[in-house]
Amino acid sequence: MARTHPRIISANDLLIGDVVYLTAAGGWTRDLAAAAVARDDAAAQALLAQAEAQPHLAVGPYLADVALDGPAPRPLHYREVFRTRGPSNRPDLGRQAEGL
Repeated sequence: MARTHPRIISANDLLIGDVVYLTAAGGWTRDLAAAAVARDDAAAQALLAQAEAQPHLAVGPYLADVALDGPAPRPLHYREVFRTRGPSNRPDLGRQAEGL
């Protein structure tokens, strides 16, 4: 069955543990708006293979469903929404403190 939603690659930075997203250029970013978006299954699998080929940079890459109804991809699953906000135990640290 084909997916109905676009997808991005989410992972964790190997050195500092931050949530990162694969970019169209093949690098990693903390900026969700810069994430590469796969609009079909073939593109999603290609992005995942590209991410998995970089275990020295990011760990645990996986596909996450997103909506494209704003300036940046919007995660559809609660887990991904939660991950975009940074550490949950310290509101003075991480992305929420930086205003990202």
